[in-house]
Amino acid sequence: MSKTTRATQALVRAGIPHTVHTYEYDPEAPRIGLQAAEAIGVSPGVVFKTLMATVDGKPVCVLVPSDREVSLKKLAAAFAGKSAAMMRPADAERLTGYHVGGISPLGQKRAVPTLVETAALAHPEVFVNGGQRGLQLRVKPEDLVRVLQARTEAVT
Repeated sequence: MSKTTRATQALVRAGIPHTVHTYEYDPEAPRIGLQAAEAIGVSPGVVFKTLMATVDGKPVCVLVPSDREVSLKKLAAAFAGKSAAMMRPADAERLTGYHVGGISPLGQKRAVPTLVETAALAHPEVFVNGGQRGLQLRVKPEDLVRVLQARTEAVT
């Protein structure tokens, strides 16, 4: 497995300190983020899953703790929209250039408005997908928000 991806390159270009963590990806795991947290030995609350959604038909990216579910109603409101829906996996892959289970908020093919759940700011460091299955990046949440030009809001 390569430890260099578009996601890691984005952090390096931005001068963001980070560490790379690999683990054995389980394609049969019912919840990928929870499996990643267990595999790298951290709390599920610090592993943030990357979800691709649409708000009023426009694509957005949202990062939430792996042990929580996003509220579509809150997500729509956070982007001043009326309705939100999860993106179909094939559409998410086409938009981001990553495979489901390896979608990173960093280095996506097309930049979209991004929101990081405010819970991230309660931790000194969080983990996000590194752009391939079995690869997590540990980064300070403030740095993540800055490099993604993301907003923060409670959407769980």
